Amino acid sequence: MARGHGRDSESLETHPARDDLALRTACEDAAMGRWDAPRDVIAASGRDWDRRVFRLQILARHGVRLRWAETWASAEPGNPDAVVMLAHVQALRAILAGETKDRELLDSAWQTCLRAADALPPDPSPWLVLMALTRTLAPDTKLMQQLWAEASRRDPYGREGHHELLAYLMPRHHGSAAMMFDWAHERAQLAPRGTPIAVLLLVAQAEHYRHRTQQDPQNLRLVIHSWTDRPDVDLVLDHWWSFRSPRRHANFIDDAHYLAHALSFAGRHAEAVEVFEEIGPYMSQLPWALCGDAEQLFRSHREQAMKPVRANPGRWRRST
Repeated sequence: MARGHGRDSESLETHPARDDLALRTACEDAAMGRWDAPRDVIAASGRDWDRRVFRLQILARHGVRLRWAETWASAEPGNPDAVVMLAHVQALRAILAGETKDRELLDSAWQTCLRAADALPPDPSPWLVLMALTRTLAPDTKLMQQLWAEASRRDPYGREGHHELLAYLMPRHHGSAAMMFDWAHERAQLAPRGTPIAVLLLVAQAEHYRHRTQQDPQNLRLVIHSWTDRPDVDLVLDHWWSFRSPRRHANFIDDAHYLAHALSFAGRHAEAVEVFEEIGPYMSQLPWALCGDAEQLFRSHREQAMKPVRANPGRWRRST
C-alpha cells in the first residue's frame, strides 16, 4: 500500500491487528464464528509471548458475543491455547459487564485463567488477564503485586505486564500521579535498551494530561504543551527508538504513536519524520484523541513533519 504521507485523501488503517496480516485473517474467521484460524495463528506465535498476548487480546474482541471460544475449548480440552483464549474472552465479558453485575462472570473468568496457567506454566498471558481483572473489578494492591511478580517472572520485560501495572497506578484507577511517574521512571531505567518499556513515560505523561484537563477543563490551553522540554522524550529516544530491534514488537505501532505525538507536541517535527514513516497508514486514537480530533491532529502533525527536509533532518534518523 502506498503511504502517501501528508495527503488528506489517504485512507488510514484502523484495524486493531495493525500490520499483523495473519491475525487479520484469523479475526475474519472469528467474526464468522470459526475457530480454526484463531487456533492456527495463536499456535504460530509459539513462545513469542509478546506476539501471543497481542493476538489473544485482539481475537478476544471477536469472541465476546460469539461462542467459538467455548466451542474450541470443548473440542480441544487439552489444548492450552484453547483454554487461554477462553480466559481472555471470559475476562473481557466480565470487564464489559462491569462491577455492578453478578460476580459470576468474574469468578468464571478467574477460574479459567488459573486453568490456563496450569495448562502452560511458562505462559505469562493468564497472569496478565488476572491483572486486568484485578485492576477493573477487584482492586487489591497486594494481590496486584503478586500477579505482577508471576507475570514478570515469566517475561521480565514484557510490554503488556508493564502497561497493566502502570494503568493500575494511574490516578483514575487506584494510584496517583506520583506513583505512576515514579514507577514508569524506575522501569524505564531498569529495562535493557531497545525494549519499548521506556514508552511508559509517554503513556504516563498522556494520562497526566488527561487527568489535569478533566480536573480543570477551563485551563486546557495552559497544559496543552505538557510535552515541551520534557526530558522523558529524549529518554525514550535513547532507550528504545535508537536501539530498537529491526523486528517489530507486536504493539510497535501503538508505541510509535505515543512517540510521534510527544515529539509533535514538543515542536520537534524534524525528529518525528522517521517515526511517522514507521507508523505508515496505521491510525491509533490514543494519544491523539486526548488533545482533540485524533485523525485531524495525526494528519496535520504528520504533514508538518513531512514537509521538505530541513538542513538538519533530525539526529535520530537512521542511516540506510
